[in-house]
Amino acid sequence: EVQLQASGGGLVQAGGSLRLSCETSGLTFDDYSLGWFRQTPGMEREGVSCIDRVAGRTDYSDSVKGRFTISRDNAKNRVYLQMNNLRPEDTAVYYCAASISSSGFDVDVYDYWGQGTLVTVSS
Repeated sequence: EVQLQASGGGLVQAGGSLRLSCETSGLTFDDYSLGWFRQTPGMEREGVSCIDRVAGRTDYSDSVKGRFTISRDNAKNRVYLQMNNLRPEDTAVYYCAASISSSGFDVDVYDYWGQGTLVTVSS
């Protein structure tokens, strides 16, 4: 059974930092591209960052570029999202996801999803 377990969310003041972690099991981690998405009530899930399986190429949404950093540890089967200089508009439930086919911000290419971790940024 494939499982993705996201953790690291919490309450932080604007300008602060958090590091999200996503532990995976039940899949061959090296074969998968990984992504982080976020969602607020009433809104569609949006891509935040992704890292591909081949060369570790990364991509970021314009809203987080320069503030967030995605990384993966193939030895630990984990993907991380370091979030710095957080803003109130970053408040959302953050999800990690794994794709065997490709990376990017299209939710439909991702095969497996974690349960989400809540990030709340106060002003």
